Amino acid sequence: MKVLEIKNLSKSFDNIEVLKSVSVEVSKGEVISIIGPSGSGKSTLLRCATSLEDIDNGSIDFKSSSFGMVFQHFNLFSHWNVLKNITDAPIHVQKRNKDEVLLEGRMLLKRIGLSDKESAYPFQLSGGQKQRVAIARALAMKPDILFFDEPTSALDPELTKEVLNVIKSLKELNIAMVIVTHEIGFAMEISDRIIFMENGKIQVEGTPAYIRSSENERLKSFINSF
Repeated sequence: MKVLEIKNLSKSFDNIEVLKSVSVEVSKGEVISIIGPSGSGKSTLLRCATSLEDIDNGSIDFKSSSFGMVFQHFNLFSHWNVLKNITDAPIHVQKRNKDEVLLEGRMLLKRIGLSDKESAYPFQLSGGQKQRVAIARALAMKPDILFFDEPTSALDPELTKEVLNVIKSLKELNIAMVIVTHEIGFAMEISDRIIFMENGKIQVEGTPAYIRSSENERLKSFINSF
């Protein structure tokens, strides 16, 4: 079952075409990683899909699904503690029962290994802990699809590993995930499908095995650079 269908999406900034008729479909529970050089349109594709950017042409159909977004730089509210960061939107936007949401928030904190941090504020957390809280905040909205925009780009290698392990653990939840990443090994391990973008277009798309064996010279060069 499809949870997202993007057709012929185009986007320009200052007359520079950043996305050129890009089409992507995402099925329930599917994990898709988007790789490619900087400036290839990866993050812009996510920002358009989540309505953070207006599109010029094309269509985006969420098939009545809800989505969550995890950003590069966490985007936590500095004046709220961890538990409030996770639970405020479900309580006040989705109008869900406060006691139930708080219980779910604490369960999410246990899942990401931060049960002891519910009263901490973002400035008291490491970068990896902040990103794990951001993931829990997105999960608290009960999304059908999660978008990750280079979730480890602001982290050092040790913290990167802890965040990637949390993302891997989400596969069992059967939530679709679309992950923009430079972590090629991680993408190969977790993904059902990988999309290689360059110059605002999808150049190669397929399973990790297909990507590894691709004869596309630009793709091979990009992967070998890692």
